[in-house]
Amino acid sequence: MKVGIYFDLRNPPPWRQSWSRVYGFALEMCEEADRLGLDSVWFSEHHGFEDGYLPQPLTMAAAAAARTQLIRLGTAVIPAPLHAAPEIAEQAALVDIISDGRLDLGLGTGYRVPEYRLYGADLAKRYTTTDQRVREIRGLWAESLVTPGPVQEPLPIWLGYQGPQGARRAGRLGTGLLSLNPALLTPYREGLAESGYDVAAGRMQGSFTTFVTEDPDGDWPVVRKHLAYQWDSYRRYMVEGTDQPLPRPIDPEKWRETGLSATGVGQFLYGTPQDVADAIRAYVAGLPVEGVFLWASLAGMPEEMVARQVQLIAGKLRPLLAEV
Repeated sequence: MKVGIYFDLRNPPPWRQSWSRVYGFALEMCEEADRLGLDSVWFSEHHGFEDGYLPQPLTMAAAAAARTQLIRLGTAVIPAPLHAAPEIAEQAALVDIISDGRLDLGLGTGYRVPEYRLYGADLAKRYTTTDQRVREIRGLWAESLVTPGPVQEPLPIWLGYQGPQGARRAGRLGTGLLSLNPALLTPYREGLAESGYDVAAGRMQGSFTTFVTEDPDGDWPVVRKHLAYQWDSYRRYMVEGTDQPLPRPIDPEKWRETGLSATGVGQFLYGTPQDVADAIRAYVAGLPVEGVFLWASLAGMPEEMVARQVQLIAGKLRPLLAEV
């Protein structure tokens, strides 16, 4: 199993730094991950967050590509309906060229009403539009309608669809599935079969919200604050622009208690490299998993903690998952 890290470039008001430092440090961590032998680094996309959540992941991937040698670069995910197919196809091709064939293009639907309003996109048609973007992007590359084209033939496309219907759609399109949910394997394979793809060629990968530490009790007072901010803001922005009530704040203590419990992996994995590896192995058993990627930073976390975690993921967690 390949192991990577995940960035969203948040800069929350309680821990605000200069934006140049936020991006500069993330690039330093990409270089460090590359040096330490991690397999991938992924970038996410959102718009209009108070903490400046990364809005252009392919731009960031291009910067990382220029400063790394071997590590693969991924987007998890680009909300495809917010962007024209030629724009995505051209930018992805350039990242693939700069990196000499190291890009994984992850696309999804997005879900935030304000983002769709900002871009003038139709939220009600987000799934059909995303499906169409996949077809359009492939066609633009195949017919050389955008130039230059990518190095990889084909450049891997992944769909971050959730739920059984989304998994089946990903299968029908013959893409990888950016999810580690065991319940989605059957509908994903059904979709592959429906479109005549080799079911055995299906592949999955995805992320866990994680903090890996050799001192769980010592690090917890800091981790819990950043975890709470990250997920409370996600939950708040999820309902922004709708008539849904604001969700209750999360209970970090409960998330820590249930994350590594015997009942299965929770929303947050916290513990030593061995603890986290055991939980991941148990959760993905039987899935065609190509890789997992873990949050490098939780919403403005101190740099020294981020650097230490990246080193632990590379030096101790990755070897424990290498044979899965």
